[in-house]
Amino acid sequence: MMLIQLFLSGISQGGVYALVALGMTLLFRCTTVVNFAQGDMLMAGAFSLYVFMHLFNGNYALAALCSLVVLGVMSVGINILFIEPMARAPHTSVVMMTVAVSFMLRGIARIFWGRDVISMPAVFSYPPVTLGDIVWTTQDIVITLAALVIVGAFLLFFYRSKPGRLAQAVSQNGRGAAMVGVDVVGFNRMIWGVTGMMAAASGILIAPITLLYPDMGAGVLIKAFAAMALGGFGTVGGAVLGGFLLGILEQLSGGYVSTGMIDICAYLVIIFVLTVKPSGLLGRKEFARV
Repeated sequence: MMLIQLFLSGISQGGVYALVALGMTLLFRCTTVVNFAQGDMLMAGAFSLYVFMHLFNGNYALAALCSLVVLGVMSVGINILFIEPMARAPHTSVVMMTVAVSFMLRGIARIFWGRDVISMPAVFSYPPVTLGDIVWTTQDIVITLAALVIVGAFLLFFYRSKPGRLAQAVSQNGRGAAMVGVDVVGFNRMIWGVTGMMAAASGILIAPITLLYPDMGAGVLIKAFAAMALGGFGTVGGAVLGGFLLGILEQLSGGYVSTGMIDICAYLVIIFVLTVKPSGLLGRKEFARV
């Protein structure tokens, strides 16, 4: 029974990692930008939910919708203000800019909340689902189902729809897409907006079950990178698989080895994958011609 309980908890936690890793992978695939601010955008999504919950007297659905819109617009603004002016800059400089944006978002949060730790008001008051000794809380069920629905809808969009196939074409050859009339700049802005909303969705899902503080996104960022490495860096399906597997590994190692393993599991996964299988589970090995 303990194994099933840990597995269910891991699926719930892994759903959040999968969403963050998926957003980072999408942005990387379509724009070649590795966004180190994605974790702090999750933090911004969680805090915006907290603010809107107070403004709308605890209306979770309306607060979540507003948070998605705000983070989508904010992400597009970050791209326009900080990333687009560096279009011809080296990739390292662009990555450092995302790091700077990450610390900027963290600093803005500290202006309003300092280093305080804030708890969200209860959102779901329904009793947990129990089956023998197995207990599955309402919030865990919501996180799992929401993550699966969002991931599933995105995969269908990316691989089955015409705009999704266009996204793949732009990601493979942006210059060629521009030559046939595709608005690559507008497309990139849309991708930034989508990934910002995905970060917000992750923050919205975990906000009711965790404590909110300005540095909360840093740990999630590391776990998203671990998920991407485990599944295969740059692969959409790998990001999803890696996120869910990492959540399960954390819970199993915490339950059967030590609770301290939960904090270091992501680092161990990164070290193991880079040492044993650098391409990840779904990634392809790259061969250099000599």
